[in-house]
Amino acid sequence: LANAVDDADMGITHAIRGEDLLSGVPKVLLLLDAIGVSRPTYAHLPLLVNEQRKKLSKRRDDVSIGDYRSRGYLPEAMVNYLALLGWGPPDDVEVRPLSEIVELFRIQDVNKAAAFFDLKKLEHVNASHLRGLSKPDFMERVAPWVGTDAPWPADRFDTGQFSTMVDLVQEKLRTLSDMPRFVDFLFLEDPVDDPDSWEKVMVKGPSAAAMLDGAAVALSDCAWDTDSVLAAVAAVGESLDLRLGKAQAPVRVAVTGRTVGPPLFETMAVCMERDEVLRRIARARARL
Repeated sequence: LANAVDDADMGITHAIRGEDLLSGVPKVLLLLDAIGVSRPTYAHLPLLVNEQRKKLSKRRDDVSIGDYRSRGYLPEAMVNYLALLGWGPPDDVEVRPLSEIVELFRIQDVNKAAAFFDLKKLEHVNASHLRGLSKPDFMERVAPWVGTDAPWPADRFDTGQFSTMVDLVQEKLRTLSDMPRFVDFLFLEDPVDDPDSWEKVMVKGPSAAAMLDGAAVALSDCAWDTDSVLAAVAAVGESLDLRLGKAQAPVRVAVTGRTVGPPLFETMAVCMERDEVLRRIARARARL
């Protein structure tokens, strides 16, 4: 009764809600007829389910928008993704601004099947929106993740250096919270060595010690630009019968601490001094 009276009092013309409320509609319709008001048009959307295909729960699943914001998801990406749960644009272009979604959305096109909340797809949509941000907009939005709570001393952070890195890594991020792990090695005295990366490349990888020895020599007197740094590392790799991917891996781990990160040669040449790169290579070599 309260539901019917509330809808009537507020002049509701369309009621759109989850399909779990469908069973109560007949009672509401009878009550609306009894009090002599027009029936709203009802639509019921498929439920959102988790990986176990169970209804999303506030107690069991991550359903707080605030949590996703704190993890670096953009509001427009979240809206875009939520619109795709149970619906798809007629041209199959899924990543788009809200204004276009509003123009294309038709309630009758919503699927009847339950919609799976797929975090991987949300990350894909978010990454696409991140790539579409202008640099000033991106810099403003990522600021909280490189500010006072960042994993480096505040006095070591260099805004100009970071701005240069943004040009190299913006297209690689899936969330804003990814940024610190892509750039932390620049603002720490020594990189944080990822144990798995070290084991894979330095312990089990081919010719890590020889590659670091050769790179230290080659990088000590080459021109300090991207092409020259790449050529120097590649030449050492060729002398050890290693393709560039294998050759650069020990250098990457020595310099950044990880196997995954920003473009290595651009980072070294544009964002780092030669002496710092050589110091880090020597540090890593001493561990082997």
